[in-house]
Amino acid sequence: AEEPGMEAEAQELPLGCGGEGGSPAAGRSPEGEGRRDPPQASVSNGGDAESGKELVELKVIWNKNKYDVKFCLDSTGAELKQKIHSLTGLPPAMQKVMFKGLLPEEKTLREIKVTNGAKIMVVGSTINDVLAVNTPKESAQQEVKAEENKKEPLCRQKQHRKVLDKGKPDDVMPSVKGVQERLPTVPLSGMYNKSGGKVRLTFKLEQDQLWIGTKERTEKLPMGSIKNVVSEPIEGHEDYHMMAFQLGPTEASYYWVYWVPTQYVDAIKDTVLGKWQYF
Repeated sequence: AEEPGMEAEAQELPLGCGGEGGSPAAGRSPEGEGRRDPPQASVSNGGDAESGKELVELKVIWNKNKYDVKFCLDSTGAELKQKIHSLTGLPPAMQKVMFKGLLPEEKTLREIKVTNGAKIMVVGSTINDVLAVNTPKESAQQEVKAEENKKEPLCRQKQHRKVLDKGKPDDVMPSVKGVQERLPTVPLSGMYNKSGGKVRLTFKLEQDQLWIGTKERTEKLPMGSIKNVVSEPIEGHEDYHMMAFQLGPTEASYYWVYWVPTQYVDAIKDTVLGKWQYF
């Protein structure tokens, strides 16, 4: 008789190599064959004897739920998202998957150096959750765009001019024009806030929080509380942007940050709002 718990353990450790999880033969052998298939949960050393594919043990964490998963080391981030979909019901387009930053869909787990026991953080809402909040966010974005079209460029407005006229901060981060990069592993620093004080942005992906740090204090904001992110290149210095995080229902709630290197602008928006906002 099987020991209690063996079946549950096999479910917690699905194999991800075939695209559909484990082998259909796992468990009882077909009639007429005398061999026994090894149970799925017996794979513990990162190798799959039958397929020859190397597996890695992952801890997938989503909304306080934890899933122990064995997955092909040579599978891509996109394939891992499909696996997460089968575990959580969360569509890949609505997943924000983090391993040392946003997980690149086109690279394999081996290429981004995923190892046994790695924690994969998943942030995202189911379709029903999104339908409940998406419409207000979309209308807010459209209103912001309409207002921006009516007005003069932001960087010419008086409130921004007084900060920009100070010039670049002496410790401004280098910019790379025409390139989009993932967020660095260190905080983004060398920027000003609307009062002209130094500010740094730290993206705490495991907590799904944005930390805005100044000399006086650090504000820890859940990314889900940020309604929108707007940005505009700074005239005469197009390799840097001014950027605002909308923390409330109106423009009065904008938290402005100046001299954001252009190569990180898209990554910041994707990380805070989630890529599905742009589909």
